[in-house]
Amino acid sequence: MAVLDRYLYPQMSAQRIIPMVLWPISLLMVVHRSVFLGVNGDRTDDFKPVYSAAFNFLNNLPVYGENYATVDPHYLYPPSGTLLMAPVAVIDYERARWAFIAVSVIALLISAYLLTRMFGYALNSWVTPVVLFFFFSTETVAHTLVFTNFNSFVLLGLVAFLMLMRSRHDWWAGVPMGLTLAVKPVLAPLMLLPLLNRQWRVFVLAIAIPVVLTVVAWPLSVDADAFISRTVPYLGEARDYYNSSIAGNGAYFGVAPWLVLLLRIAFVAMAVFSLWFLYRYYRKANELMWLATSSGVLLCTTFLVGSLGQGYYSMLLFPLLMTVLLPGSPMRNWPAWLGVYGCMTFDGFYSQRWTAFGWMVEYNKVTWGWSLLMIAVFCSLLFRYLDMRADGVAGAMLPVRSDTAPPAAADTTPDAEPEVSLSKSN
Repeated sequence: MAVLDRYLYPQMSAQRIIPMVLWPISLLMVVHRSVFLGVNGDRTDDFKPVYSAAFNFLNNLPVYGENYATVDPHYLYPPSGTLLMAPVAVIDYERARWAFIAVSVIALLISAYLLTRMFGYALNSWVTPVVLFFFFSTETVAHTLVFTNFNSFVLLGLVAFLMLMRSRHDWWAGVPMGLTLAVKPVLAPLMLLPLLNRQWRVFVLAIAIPVVLTVVAWPLSVDADAFISRTVPYLGEARDYYNSSIAGNGAYFGVAPWLVLLLRIAFVAMAVFSLWFLYRYYRKANELMWLATSSGVLLCTTFLVGSLGQGYYSMLLFPLLMTVLLPGSPMRNWPAWLGVYGCMTFDGFYSQRWTAFGWMVEYNKVTWGWSLLMIAVFCSLLFRYLDMRADGVAGAMLPVRSDTAPPAAADTTPDAEPEVSLSKSN
């Protein structure tokens, strides 16, 4: 029988099994989320106000005349964003929406590839199909395509910004940041990273691009002033619908204002400590860990303590999640991933038997997920600092080490089961 074993039981490593399983599933998930769910759409249509605004802009009609008292999706982009989005209205609405979905999928695929490469893995490694599978299994990606909004391009801008900043292409790093800020300034808090790292050239194009686009777009829009007088005040309000921030969640459930304020202060304090610890101990020792984790802390804190936090913003936390592949990642604990489940799950919790309980879980899952993720990262870093201080090494000099995970040692014992190694294929 030993002679037949190589025919009856052909050997295959885990690094080959994982891609074999996940590549076909992932690719079919891409098709399902885009061609079926995306084209089908939903009652929430984020693309319709964008298309209407682009059409009005091209035809010299008012852009910022919406009734913000309704719960329908509103057009909230600045004039610079209107200028960039104007080409979508050149064709009819349906074809424009389908084209936007197609380009969004391409942006997501490029983001997955760049994120994989940023962490040192090749396209043909087992990590690529895992990342792609995870992307398209989440609510954040599915609803971005179903609702047809701009978030795929924000994610691409985020990953490109981090990669270019890390590789010291400072001038180019300002381009994706500037383009995203011109449309949707959700990444603005990340400008703290080049500031702390003294990469001043990043700021040139990151600021110049939205400024130039605004200067060009302002005289072309018949009601650009209304963006300042009507839209900006609305953006500062914590609305009580489709809002998973602490303030929005508190407004919906009638939480006392003092408790909302206390929670916001608490999460800001957690973020301040986490950012200090990451800067102090990882910026020079492991820059990839510092950039990816700090970006996640900054964005998650913004979602929680800002005036508006929507569930599909969670895709911007993908770089933070990828740090689980790095030694020392604060994502290497189960509470963090329970938080990830809360803010990214596609599962619904409405219940016919336990109506009130299911409704509470469904409306709180994203807020609870972000909160638990922040608490898990904060506690992981805090406990490290307390242990270091107790052992008297908190002020020790830090060696500069490789950004990425070292190859795992192979188990040479004859009966050992094959393990998933973090070694890279380049």
